[in-house]
Amino acid sequence: MATAPFQQLHDTMLEQLGQDIVGGLLATGTTVSADEIATRYDVSRTVVREVVRVLESLGLASVRRRVGITILGPDHWNTLDPHVIRWQLAGPHRFEQLSILSELRSGIEPLAARLAATRATPQQCGELTAAVIGMASTSRAADTDAYLGHDSDFHRTLLAASGNPMLRAMSQIVVEILAGRTRHSLMPHEADPDAVHLHGVVASAVQAGDPDAAEAAMRSIVTESAEAVATMRKSPSDV
Repeated sequence: MATAPFQQLHDTMLEQLGQDIVGGLLATGTTVSADEIATRYDVSRTVVREVVRVLESLGLASVRRRVGITILGPDHWNTLDPHVIRWQLAGPHRFEQLSILSELRSGIEPLAARLAATRATPQQCGELTAAVIGMASTSRAADTDAYLGHDSDFHRTLLAASGNPMLRAMSQIVVEILAGRTRHSLMPHEADPDAVHLHGVVASAVQAGDPDAAEAAMRSIVTESAEAVATMRKSPSDV
C-alpha cells in the first residue's frame, strides 16, 4: 500500500475512514492520534493529515492540539455532501437513508421538471430524449453501469434544465443516490417499463412546455423509486 501514488492512497483511505466513521466502527466521541490512524490504515502521517482535513470539512472529525482527532456524530455531518451520502448508503442503515433521500428528491425533482418545461434549451431537450432512449436500450440490464449512466444523464440534465443554479447543484446528490442503488444491488435486473415510460413522459412534457405534466410525471418517478426500495427492504434476501 505504501508504494501506491499519494492520490490513490489519499482516496482509498478517505473512503475507508469515512465509511468507518459513518458506519459506526469509529464511535462518536472517540479520540485518536494521527499516529494511531497511520498505523491502523498503514499510511503515512502526511496522508492522514490531508484525509483528516477533508473529514473536518465534512463535519466528521475535529482536530485540537494536545487532544487529537475527535470523531463527530451525525448532527455535525454535512449530510448533503456526496461523500457522506455514499458512506451512509454503504452502512448498515442504508434503507433508512434511502427513505430520507427519497423525501428530499420528492421536493427537488418535481419542481425541477416544472421549471425545465419553461426554461430548457433545445439542446437540453435533446439530451433528455437521448437519455431516455439509452435507458430503454439498456432496460434489460438495469442493475449495470450502462443503465446507470443513462439514468444519471437524465436526472443531471433535468436539474440543469431547471435554470436554477441551486437545483443544478443538487444533481451530484441525485446521481449519488442512483449510483448507491446500483452499487448495493438495490436495482432490479430488468427496469420497470412504467418507470422508463415515465422518464419519456417527462422529456416529452419538457419539450412541449407543459409544466403540469412534467411535474406530475417526475413525482411519479420519485414515488416509484421509493416504493421499489421499500419492497426490497421487506425481502430478507435484499439487505
